[in-house]
Amino acid sequence: MRERGFGRIVSISSINDQKGQIGQTNYAASKAGDIGFTKSLAQESAGRGITVNAVCPGEVDTAMFRDVLAPALAFFSGTTPEQVWEAWIRTRVPLGRPQTPEDIGEAVVFLCRADNITGEALNVTGGSEMA
Repeated sequence: MRERGFGRIVSISSINDQKGQIGQTNYAASKAGDIGFTKSLAQESAGRGITVNAVCPGEVDTAMFRDVLAPALAFFSGTTPEQVWEAWIRTRVPLGRPQTPEDIGEAVVFLCRADNITGEALNVTGGSEMA
């Protein structure tokens, strides 16, 4: 990228870099580190035609949420993973649906096409995180 004077770096982080989550201390810490890395590398690469950004997914309907996070939250709340998932989406996502891997991919493509965006963490959350 340096030799060509052009490049796009987009990492996949998480909204958990911006707030804590029960049972996710190690995950939140790693994602916060990713955002710090993204912003620092963006500063270092800006003069070379390279942009560096991160996409921060929210509640994505993936095995990670259904098989890892929902059971952990169910344990702490005394409900089932299915009940946790339904309540989570209903109460936290203004658009009323979880994000999909395709939603996240669209954000990555957007950032790869954006010539004047660098050092940003783009939330893709259906409105659950409005900064």
